Amino acid sequence: MLKNIFNEFKSFALRGNMVDLAVGFTVGTAFSTIAKSLVSDIIMPPIGLLVGQSEVSDMYWLLKAGSEQAPPYATLADAQAAGAVTMNYGVFINNVIAFLVVAVVMFVLIRSINRLENVIEDEFGAGEKQVTPTTKKCPYCLSTIPLQATRCPECTSKLEEWEPVPAV
Repeated sequence: MLKNIFNEFKSFALRGNMVDLAVGFTVGTAFSTIAKSLVSDIIMPPIGLLVGQSEVSDMYWLLKAGSEQAPPYATLADAQAAGAVTMNYGVFINNVIAFLVVAVVMFVLIRSINRLENVIEDEFGAGEKQVTPTTKKCPYCLSTIPLQATRCPECTSKLEEWEPVPAV
């Protein structure tokens, strides 16, 4: 039983999709690191200046003073070192903006890939699509009629059972 589970896991893990997923996850993690750096090092310092803080990530609400040192604390790190209980809304704001940056970039990337696939498909006809016919020709009057029709509405001829002709 354990051997069956191992073989099943091995076939799952070595599938092409699993490797693609691992590569995507690795690239996504690296991109997330870059986005966090963009937010905390480039975007947030000017915003911090506008709101009167040196860093937005140092914005917090003090819930309970620390036992090591009495408030006020200059930074979030000082408050945490003193053992204070804090609600770190500045870090939350940084993370929300980093998420939004990643989401917008991923949206633009996926939208561009989809448009590129459509252009390639239109240009090169990537795989002819099988179209299921919905109409047929009456063998007597050659008018176009619905596929399931058993009598032609134009000439009222009784029609035989229709079988699709394979596409060439």
